[in-house]
Amino acid sequence: MAFATSVTLKNCDYSYTISPAIKKYTLRDNTFEQTHVGNYQLTRMLEEIPNSNQGFLLKIIINKDLTGFKINITDKSGLHLVDIFKAGGNAVIQEKFYFLMDSLVDRDIFTKESTKA
Repeated sequence: MAFATSVTLKNCDYSYTISPAIKKYTLRDNTFEQTHVGNYQLTRMLEEIPNSNQGFLLKIIINKDLTGFKINITDKSGLHLVDIFKAGGNAVIQEKFYFLMDSLVDRDIFTKESTKA
């Protein structure tokens, strides 16, 4: 998956775009780690029961120029993409995803727009 300036996950209520006010130090302050190629990566487990190690892996990678990013939600092995927003999906997992993304929006890392008409 290539880096994009805007990402909409399948069946998600919002589209996310990199904020024009994004700063490298803000990424580090929000637990993004710098990879060996210079990109910034945030990895979180989205779990219904905290510390159960039963959930989905959220990975956000922002390129080193802060011009593009990608978001993947996979099974805990990291090998298979998962749609947590499908009808009848896990509401707790969705709520945790939105909470995390809203905190990143509040810190000027991303902006969001509703995808609903």
